[in-house]
Amino acid sequence: MFTKVLASVGRSGINTCASFGRAGLMLFRALVGKPQFARQWPLLVKQLYSVGVLSLLIILVSGLFIGMVLGLQGYLILTTYSAEASLGMMVALSLLRELGPVVTALLFAGRAGSALTAELGLMKATEQISSLEMMAIDPLRRVVAPRFWAGLISMPLLTAIFVAVGIWGGSLVGVDWKGIDSGFFWSAMQTAVDWRKDLLNCLIKSLVFAITVTWIALFNGYDAIPTSEGISRATTRTVVHSSLAVLGLDFVLTALMFGN
Repeated sequence: MFTKVLASVGRSGINTCASFGRAGLMLFRALVGKPQFARQWPLLVKQLYSVGVLSLLIILVSGLFIGMVLGLQGYLILTTYSAEASLGMMVALSLLRELGPVVTALLFAGRAGSALTAELGLMKATEQISSLEMMAIDPLRRVVAPRFWAGLISMPLLTAIFVAVGIWGGSLVGVDWKGIDSGFFWSAMQTAVDWRKDLLNCLIKSLVFAITVTWIALFNGYDAIPTSEGISRATTRTVVHSSLAVLGLDFVLTALMFGN
């Protein structure tokens, strides 16, 4: 009995290590196998539309409402200490340092990441991947790399849009509804936001999250069992693993950037 349990644990560990190895190899080949833009730019543009443009609506709506909630809650808290003039600073720093990159990555994982996994899983189930290999076409370069680079390009842009719309939502509540002086709102924000500490770190976070989420989504799709149930499980794994990875990496990056 003990031997069977030990063997089962060992097999699970070996399978996990093998999965990490395959995922790492795929990431490396996706990074070095960037699409040849002179010949393959239509593939990249198509994927930019699929993962970027089609995610824009949920980013705009979520950013607006999160910014409005931040503005309202921040106003209610700051008025207790007669510091409502600092509302712009609070909204901007909250969005730039944490909420912008994290929420964008979570939304991207739920919308674009799951779609990438399902698309690659379906291509594998219908033997499109095998057909490319039979024609001596590298599927990682032809299929995976354009999607990877599209995700890497799209998420920082979506993060910037999310932050901008969120700040505008906060100003709608603070300035237009609650009557805070617009000069106080924007000047406090301008004084508090630092290029290296806030804007650059926001960009770094969004790039790290883009690599992580897109990598997980593509690997789960490429490694999925080619059945309807296997694709469904792979899609679920993408959302769960991406969300956990984003939240864990957010703590690590925040500790490195702001922990000193």
